[in-house]
Amino acid sequence: MIKITFKDGSVREFESGISVLDVATNISEGLARNSLGALIDGELSDLRKQLTKDCKLTILTFDDDEGKDIFWHTSSHILAQALKRLYPSVKLAIGPAIANGFYYDVDVEGSFTETDIVKLEAEMQKIVKEELNLEYFELSRDDAIKLMQEKDEPYKVELIQDLPIDATISFYRQGEFVDLCAGPHVMNTKIVKAIKILNVAGAYWRGSEKNKMLTRIYATSFTKKSLLDEYLTMLEEAKRRDHKKIGKELDLFTFHPEAPGACFWHPKGLIMWQQLENYWREMHKNYGYTEVQTPGLAKKILWETSGHWDHYQDDMYHFDADENETLCLKPMDCPFDILIYNTKQHSYKDLPVRFNELGRIFRNEKSGQLNGLFRVRQITQDDAHIMCTEEQVLQEISSIIKMQQEFYKTFDLKINYFLSTRPDDYLGEIETWDKAEDDLKNALISNGINSYGIKDKDGAFYGPKIDVQAKDALGRTWQLATIQLDFQLPSRFDMIYIDKNGEKRTPVMIHRAVFGSFERFIGIITEQFEGAFPTWLSPVQVKVLPISDKFNEYAKSVADKLLDKNVRAEIDVRAEKIGFKIRESQLSKTPYMLVVGEEEQTNNTVSVRKRGEGDVGVLPIDEFVGNILSEIKDKK
Repeated sequence: MIKITFKDGSVREFESGISVLDVATNISEGLARNSLGALIDGELSDLRKQLTKDCKLTILTFDDDEGKDIFWHTSSHILAQALKRLYPSVKLAIGPAIANGFYYDVDVEGSFTETDIVKLEAEMQKIVKEELNLEYFELSRDDAIKLMQEKDEPYKVELIQDLPIDATISFYRQGEFVDLCAGPHVMNTKIVKAIKILNVAGAYWRGSEKNKMLTRIYATSFTKKSLLDEYLTMLEEAKRRDHKKIGKELDLFTFHPEAPGACFWHPKGLIMWQQLENYWREMHKNYGYTEVQTPGLAKKILWETSGHWDHYQDDMYHFDADENETLCLKPMDCPFDILIYNTKQHSYKDLPVRFNELGRIFRNEKSGQLNGLFRVRQITQDDAHIMCTEEQVLQEISSIIKMQQEFYKTFDLKINYFLSTRPDDYLGEIETWDKAEDDLKNALISNGINSYGIKDKDGAFYGPKIDVQAKDALGRTWQLATIQLDFQLPSRFDMIYIDKNGEKRTPVMIHRAVFGSFERFIGIITEQFEGAFPTWLSPVQVKVLPISDKFNEYAKSVADKLLDKNVRAEIDVRAEKIGFKIRESQLSKTPYMLVVGEEEQTNNTVSVRKRGEGDVGVLPIDEFVGNILSEIKDKK
């Protein structure tokens, strides 16, 4: 008999050799019907997997992120099978699951038309109805290469040849179709109930511009049609809220092909950015941080010491300055803050030391992954590093959680917490990692966060982390804030402090972000508010609209009163009808419009129109100024 520990902590005994599917069936027929795969001691697995020893088991459904990945991975195989049936000469490359769906890269002559897409979807539905079992098998390297050569699949041959010499080379078969794949997959194609091909794009083989341009087919699928319908509705709403479109319409920011992966901030967009910076500085001052600024360029030796060169080199920009020196644009701020810390000796009485920085960092994102403000190469990270004693860890993490919760409440973003554990390419000793993970668990629980997700093997190479995901108005989740506990870099950089006994000790380092990055955060809130930003954040907070040029002087005096109080106000003195001016202001999503004419000038008042509410009445100008200043102060 073997003991299986389930997600809820319960333990049950089963015969050795039982499959995951049989375990699910033993629990309930409904669970077995909806199960897609499993996590066995944190490893993704098929339902076919036989259990022969004690383990921790999580049975995955479409409600789980890992379950969705398995489901969409199988769906990509269905797409590939449909392609081979309809276009036998097509050459298959790769077909992974991605966020909200999957894609398959193929080498094909010509392009796909709308008619082709309809045919492909129909063929995929046909494969689903054939209820094909997915069967796993392994081959030797030579036999694997021979099989793919016989099938005239050169990209698969290349992938096999590049595998480590001791790698297990596995395939999945469904009907007549066979694909190179490590899995896992669902048991049968019949579970894929609703499919939609979303778009077709180009993508370089293996992401390199030196390689051939392939055709990438993006698609999604669901366990029932109603979920697909909901998703397609959300996509339409997302198009309407697209930050790239809104940024251009509101004259906030634009993107240009001459600078891929970078944003051009227009005056109004920069005002917004500066307001967020001010809020960031104000918040950090209140929580006891000291701001620093560090260089954007450093020698390779710094990144070798930190471990980034071995673990992160492909994502870094680097170049040879001369024969003996390689320089790197920084992808992270942490080593620089460590250098500042190490410039002087610290006592335990000095700790915690909290450095915050608006770090301008650079990451070599692939061109096909760039997406407006959501994925850029030049990133402004709201970074902070806290050097503290082990005894101070819980208190510091609690303070960070409080700060993050305060911040996200300001923007009406709901947040969820995840614990990301030790990755395969970790630094240090397992015992140190176990302690760090326990410290983070205790911090979550002590702050009343008893319900949190686990992201297995998703920690940084130097330590585990708490990831904070925010949910926007469309129900989409975004990875933003993070808290990373690091026992590794302090040792690698010989960081010390003197304890109360006069002994040298190594501090613990906490890496953390609140915004995540300014670029991504502004992209998210642009879509969250659909460009109708809260008054405190709006580039223009008030538009003063005289009904004719006779009242321009009074309108100017109203605007001057607002400007004197640092309210961002503009005056529209164009020789246009007042209805036109109001519509223009509505399109620019200005929070307040102040209409002024004869009556307002005589009584020293303003007729107030509020965004989303229309006419809200006439107020004395001083009363309106007081009201809006309160609104701005309260971050409304």
